[in-house]
Amino acid sequence: MQHVQDVPSEESPSRDFEPDFEPSQDVERADLPVTEASEQEPAEQTDEAPAARPEPKKPANPDLETLPEGADISKLDPEARQELKSLPKAQAEDVGQHLAAAGMLIDEDPELALKHARIARGKASRVAIVREAAGLAAYHAGEWAEALSDLRAVRRMTGSNAHIAVMADCERALGRPERALDLAKEVGTDVSPATAVELRIVAAGARRDMGQLDAAVVALQGPRLGPEATGPVERAAVLRVRRQP
Repeated sequence: MQHVQDVPSEESPSRDFEPDFEPSQDVERADLPVTEASEQEPAEQTDEAPAARPEPKKPANPDLETLPEGADISKLDPEARQELKSLPKAQAEDVGQHLAAAGMLIDEDPELALKHARIARGKASRVAIVREAAGLAAYHAGEWAEALSDLRAVRRMTGSNAHIAVMADCERALGRPERALDLAKEVGTDVSPATAVELRIVAAGARRDMGQLDAAVVALQGPRLGPEATGPVERAAVLRVRRQP
C-alpha cells in the first residue's frame, strides 16, 4: 500500500507560531511528551506568585501612636495624682499620661488634646479629674455639648460650682441663652471671685443674644473685663461677646 506523505497546507500554522494564550495545563498535548519537569511546573509558578498577605490593621487614631515628649503622670498636680490613686497602678499611669498630654496640647492643638482626654475618659470615666479634663478639652475644641455633659458629671460627682461659668457658656454656644442665665442665677454668690467675673461675661453675652443690649453693656462694666482677661472662660467669652453683630 502506497503511503502519501502529508504536506502542510499554507493555512496550517507552523511550529514557530506562538498562540496569544497559554493552554490549560489540564489539556493533554499530543505533540508534547509529559516529563517530570512539566509536572513540577505548577509548583514553580506558585513560588513566583505567593499568595498576598493581609495588610496590618492601621491604628484607629494614628496621631496617638506616641505621646508628646514629657507627657507623664508626674506632670499632673498633686490633687490630680491623688484622685488617680483610686485606679490600679498601671491604669493610673496610662490615664495620667493622656491627661498630661491633653494639658500640654490644649492651647496649641485643642483637637488633639481632646483625643487624649477622650482616651483617658474611656479608661476612667468615674474619676472626677478625668471628666473635668475631658470637659475642658472639649470646651477648648468647640465641642459644646460634649463639654457640657462632662462638666455636669463633674458637678454631680464633686458638688463644686468651679466650672459653672464654662457650663453656662456652653449653653449659650448651643443657642440656649436663657439656660445660661438660669445657671448664673442658680449659683448666686456661692462661687469664687474669678468664677463670678466669668459668669458676668457669659451673662452679658447671653443678654446680647436675646437682644438686651443695654443689659449686656452694664454686665461688662467692671474690673478684669478688659483685654487683659485671662481666666479659662474670660478670653473665649469676651471675644464671643464682642464679635456678635
